[in-house]
Amino acid sequence: MGRIIVEVMPKPEILDPQGKAVMGALPRVGVTAFHAVRQGKCFYLDVDGDVTEEHLAQAREAAETILSNPIIEDVVRVETIEGDTQ
Repeated sequence: MGRIIVEVMPKPEILDPQGKAVMGALPRVGVTAFHAVRQGKCFYLDVDGDVTEEHLAQAREAAETILSNPIIEDVVRVETIEGDTQ
């Protein structure tokens, strides 16, 4: 079984209240190394057999039309994941 990962992030100019909330919580649990947090979405698309160029093309189309809102989000990654997909 093959797997494609699609990552979607808010555009840089879009406010990210979830990322801001996480950033505010980190120091309360002792994590102080970071100066910003942005939260996005990650999708795993599984296919039978190996991932082909056709699968990747369909994943890119889905990413741009269904998995993201192009007004406020950018698709930042569409690629095959190697290894265990369980």
